[in-house]
Amino acid sequence: MKYVVMFSGGIGSWATAKRLVKAHGVSNITLLFSDVKGDSTSPHVGEDEDTYRFIDDAVAELGCRYVRVADGRDIWQVFKDRRFLGNSRQANCSTTLKQIPARNWIRENTSPDTHAIAIGIDWTETHRRPAIVKAYAPYQVVFPMCDKPYMSKDQMLDWARQCGLRPPRLYSLGFSHNNCGGGCVRAGQAQFKMLLDTMPERFAVWEQGEREVRQHLGKDVTILKRVVNGERQNFSLEQLRAERESVDMLDIGGCGCFVDGESMGFMQHNNLEVSDE
Repeated sequence: MKYVVMFSGGIGSWATAKRLVKAHGVSNITLLFSDVKGDSTSPHVGEDEDTYRFIDDAVAELGCRYVRVADGRDIWQVFKDRRFLGNSRQANCSTTLKQIPARNWIRENTSPDTHAIAIGIDWTETHRRPAIVKAYAPYQVVFPMCDKPYMSKDQMLDWARQCGLRPPRLYSLGFSHNNCGGGCVRAGQAQFKMLLDTMPERFAVWEQGEREVRQHLGKDVTILKRVVNGERQNFSLEQLRAERESVDMLDIGGCGCFVDGESMGFMQHNNLEVSDE
């Protein structure tokens, strides 16, 4: 059996690939990266710059076949084209820019008889496994980091260092994942506050992107929500900047471009192959 690792540039997907290489050999592993950068010339649209450095270093260290796929648009263009601003409930950017290009490549270049899919969630996220397995059927799905010996994210980062790798910089800045340059439509107020504090110029790009989509749609829509006096309200990134001291630091949010069972199942059910769903 050969394995396709959904390779995000995060430490979990690297550790997943590392365990598979040890168990099955370099020649049986493919690292599949869905790039969300698009054609924009902005340095802060898509992945963090250091993600590409880490991927290059990790590919060289692992020695596996590496495949990059890309839709060609960035998240803001997807929101405009789909006429929907992504949020914690529906991340159409993830479906369009990550999942569809990856599944198209898998369908065109592999077979369920010869290949399995490897996902980089760890033992703290085992509740996600049933939905992921269902979404990727008829492919077998494996979760190496859910198996013993269990490792924390810090231990995975240390493992990478022991292998001569310098982990992606976002982890050292306090971010829990290495996706989308420290921002994510699934992120909560706390993460965007961290983005504002650590990389204000990148927060400004997100703020401007949200503003442009709102203007394009002509609607009062926002990535974030907040609850005021029991009422759920829109909460723009512009408002967050102005009210940064009152941000709900318990609103963490989450990120999981390849573990969204509902959207992946929807894709599979409708046999989607195009960039627009």
